[in-house]
Amino acid sequence: MQVDMSVYHLVANASILVQIVMLILVLASIVSWTMIMSKSRVLRLANKEAAGFEDRFWSGADLATLYEKVSAKRSLNGMEHIFVAGFKEYIRLHKNRKVSPLSISDTALRSMKVALSREIDFLENNLSFLATVGSTSPYIGLFGTVWGIMNSFRALSGAQQATLAAVAPGIAEALIATAMGLLAAIPAVIAYNRYSNSVERLITRYDNFVEEFTGLLQRQAITRETETPEPLVRED
Repeated sequence: MQVDMSVYHLVANASILVQIVMLILVLASIVSWTMIMSKSRVLRLANKEAAGFEDRFWSGADLATLYEKVSAKRSLNGMEHIFVAGFKEYIRLHKNRKVSPLSISDTALRSMKVALSREIDFLENNLSFLATVGSTSPYIGLFGTVWGIMNSFRALSGAQQATLAAVAPGIAEALIATAMGLLAAIPAVIAYNRYSNSVERLITRYDNFVEEFTGLLQRQAITRETETPEPLVRED
């Protein structure tokens, strides 16, 4: 007797538990691919914005003017968010002659650290889900495989004649669960490793900017006692 071994037929005739396992893996794969594409756009845009802002920041332009332009934006992300948070505190305390230069720079640094922490949370969002899918999907698929093979041999025990054709469909449908688990896990693991590296590089880039900008603010705060302070620009 000819047995239909198509994937559709095997999935449709699988046991309820194996079908549930397959459904979970399909949903996990769809969600992970959605997050992979979304995270790719987010990181690409973050790198582009960071490069553009660094060019403007270190071009020698007046930072007060740059602050006005950046802070006028409806939404701030990445390095612009960190810059506005630090420079806003600098402006607020700079006019107070009773505040020491060290206090000014420390307050600006704390504000930038808070902004940096929020940016890190945004960049790392959904990475834990990709890691979870990558690490658990093979085991979920393996559970479906074990359950399917177990059912195949249980059905075989009651058959009068044990043949490979009798157990082949059950084993094949069970192995589909393993394949689906790997198909869900492999892209998630690759994306997680790649995006984790990109996020770490961005965080390092943000950290370096915070340190450099803090030093610049501290130098400018020291000279705030002069009657005609120089424009706040980069000092090479």
